[in-house]
Amino acid sequence: LGLAFAPATAAPSQAIGTNGTDSSAAAPGRAGLAADAIGVLIDEALQRNPSLERARRQALAAEARAPQAAVRPDPEVSVTLFALPPETRVGPQRVAAGVRQELPLWGKLDLRERRALALAEAAWAELEALRLDVATAVRTTAYELAFLDRQEEIVRGERATLERYDAAAQARYSAGTGMLQEAVRIQAQITLLDIAERRAVLLAQLNGLRDRPSAEPAPPLALPALEAVPAEGAELIARALDRRPELAALDARIAAHRIGEELALRRRKPDLMLGLQYTAVEAREDLAGRTNPPQGNGDDVLTLTGSIRLPIWSRALEAGIEEARHETSGLEEQRRVLERSIENQIGELTTRLPLLREHHDLLEGVLLTQARESLRSAETAYRTGGIGAVDLLDAEVVLFEVRIAAARTRTDHAVALARLERAVGAALDSSRGAQGADTHPAAEGSAAEEASR
Repeated sequence: LGLAFAPATAAPSQAIGTNGTDSSAAAPGRAGLAADAIGVLIDEALQRNPSLERARRQALAAEARAPQAAVRPDPEVSVTLFALPPETRVGPQRVAAGVRQELPLWGKLDLRERRALALAEAAWAELEALRLDVATAVRTTAYELAFLDRQEEIVRGERATLERYDAAAQARYSAGTGMLQEAVRIQAQITLLDIAERRAVLLAQLNGLRDRPSAEPAPPLALPALEAVPAEGAELIARALDRRPELAALDARIAAHRIGEELALRRRKPDLMLGLQYTAVEAREDLAGRTNPPQGNGDDVLTLTGSIRLPIWSRALEAGIEEARHETSGLEEQRRVLERSIENQIGELTTRLPLLREHHDLLEGVLLTQARESLRSAETAYRTGGIGAVDLLDAEVVLFEVRIAAARTRTDHAVALARLERAVGAALDSSRGAQGADTHPAAEGSAAEEASR
């Protein structure tokens, strides 16, 4: 199926991964993340997530069923004590011991083992799919937290700027109330409280993924640089159809159910049972036996038996065959629907990502520059008395909204890229981790604005 699965001897303390390898190696978007905070969070979640550990144990349990399925039924041992020993020509029978063994024929044991191995393979593939889900959830949650950090930074800077404007206005209009109304202060505080509330929710989700207390702080996070998608949609779809573990799991389950169909057909054929019985016989003690002992007097008896289990209940057998066929058909349809869902998801994301990048470039390259220039012009006009405080405030609000929109678009791009990698089932070539420091042009512009003010 194009995937390697963990061996049954994997240690419980080992990082949850396929084939006993480091779990971080297979996480989408993990390439290039080894030294940054998001990479650390992904590694921790893959090692500590309770759902992953439960799925790994279930996969190990499924793997342990294969040797059980390949073993013949246990032999039956019987002992018979004769309370009233039956008298035979060669003496009374006292005790009998026997053993009987059922021997499934027609390759039934081999089919059972192959079916169990296929189901174990499906369980390992489903574990891999869950690992990808956890890694993607960590990435998207971390990106949202990074956006909230950036938003809070912008809001606090904006509040400080407005307070300076208010001080300037009060100095200019000593008899007035200033430009910063109480409603502006309240709105800024509400925005910060809203950010804190959303951060608490996201932080609890992130800590739940890595099995940590809900309020444990996350490391400093930053949004990654924008990257172009390195391949066309058709190429990514082909890669996804080859790599997605959900498809591998369905292939394994379809194979297991097809084996189940063959096994249901072979249940029509009989199985063999062999038996061996030993009977202890005492010598005759009656007058005739003592006077004229028969030949073989007191000789024990060894009996060999053979029997066949006849599958005569055809209605039950046919129902079992029909059940196996319907289950196989249902899984094949489920696989077809999943393929179509993958194609649609990749198509939607590969269409959306360039639009988000174009939107971000428009905000960063055009609107942000225009908003800064407009604010500088407004500040100059305000100092010379050309405009009032309200016009200055409007220019500052436009710049604030553009900076927030640029950060939001950057976050949406990072989240969409993470989801695209999840849809493909592997990291894209251009995928890089979050930067160690925020080198976003808006941050540089913010510093320049603060210096100029």
